[in-house]
Amino acid sequence: MTRIPLIIATRNAHKTQEIAAILPDIYEIKSLADYPDAPEVIEDGDSFAGNAALKALQISALINGLVLADDSGLCVDALQGAPGINSARYAGEHGNDSANNAKLIQQLSPLPAPYSARFVCAMCLASGGKQLAAFEGYVEGSISLDAAGAGGFGYDPLFIPTGYSESFAILPADCKNSISHRANALSMLRVELEQLQA
Repeated sequence: MTRIPLIIATRNAHKTQEIAAILPDIYEIKSLADYPDAPEVIEDGDSFAGNAALKALQISALINGLVLADDSGLCVDALQGAPGINSARYAGEHGNDSANNAKLIQQLSPLPAPYSARFVCAMCLASGGKQLAAFEGYVEGSISLDAAGAGGFGYDPLFIPTGYSESFAILPADCKNSISHRANALSMLRVELEQLQA
C-alpha cells in the first residue's frame, strides 16, 4: 500500500500524535519537525479559522504536497470566550500548559460555577499555496477548577466533556480521540481527502 504524505503545519508533537492516531494508516503523517528549515508562521489572524489558513497557505507554498493546519483552543463562556485564539499563550509564554491552566483557574475562581466551555478546532487543507478545504469541529463541556489526570495536554486536566464525569486528561486517549473537537474536524477532513483521492 502506497501511503499518502500529509504534512501537519505544526511542531507540536502532541497535536501531531493525536491527528496520526485519528486518521487511517493510508496517510503518512509528517510535521514541521521533519522540515527544520520551514519558517515559523506568525499567527496574527483574528479567529481560529484565520490562523489555520495562514499556516496552511504559507507552509504549502514552500513544501510540496498536502498540508493540513490546525488552530484550536478553549472558549469559556464566563470569560466572554477567552482564552480563545490566545489559548496557547494565555499566561504569556507560548505553550506553558501549567501556567495557562493556573491563570484560567485564577480568572474563574471569583465567578459563580458552573463554567460552560467548548474546545474549538479549525482546520485548513492546502496545496501549492491554495486552500482546498476548511473545517471546524467543537466539543462542549465545562471547566473544573480542580485539575485532574496526567493524559492529554493543554487544558485537558480542567475540561470535562458533556456527558462525562472525568476530564480529557483522565479519559482514555481512544475515547478522547472519538469525541474531541479535533476528531470532529478530522471526520470532515477524511471525507474531503477521500474525494481528492478518488
